[in-house]
Amino acid sequence: MRFHTRKWIKPNDLNPNSSLFGGRLLEWIDEEAALYSTIQTENHRMVTKYMSEIEFVSSAKQGDIVEIGIDVVKFGKSSVTLTCEVRNKMTRKTIIKIGKIVMVGLDEHGNPKPHGKTKIEFVKDRLNEDY
Repeated sequence: MRFHTRKWIKPNDLNPNSSLFGGRLLEWIDEEAALYSTIQTENHRMVTKYMSEIEFVSSAKQGDIVEIGIDVVKFGKSSVTLTCEVRNKMTRKTIIKIGKIVMVGLDEHGNPKPHGKTKIEFVKDRLNEDY
């Protein structure tokens, strides 16, 4: 699992139980999945098509730092299937797991757009060595 983004839990992120609001966490995950799949496919029109069962494993509280991990499961013709885990940065305790997130790339008319990708690429591998 590659952990890309960290979030510091602030008062506005809490539910009435004074723990991290699940909806806020899902918002962060959805954004991270969109960013990750956009970078992989080089298409800025990535949308969430599907999110599998969401397993809340533990909670987090104000002041905790959480990190969002995303990995590619597979590349489709116009989609990327991801898996996600969010954990407490300091304790490494899992907070949430999502087995499958499907992101689809669209063209300017809202139709699925093939991306031609078959494996994970890193930005450094795309850059010209002269930089």
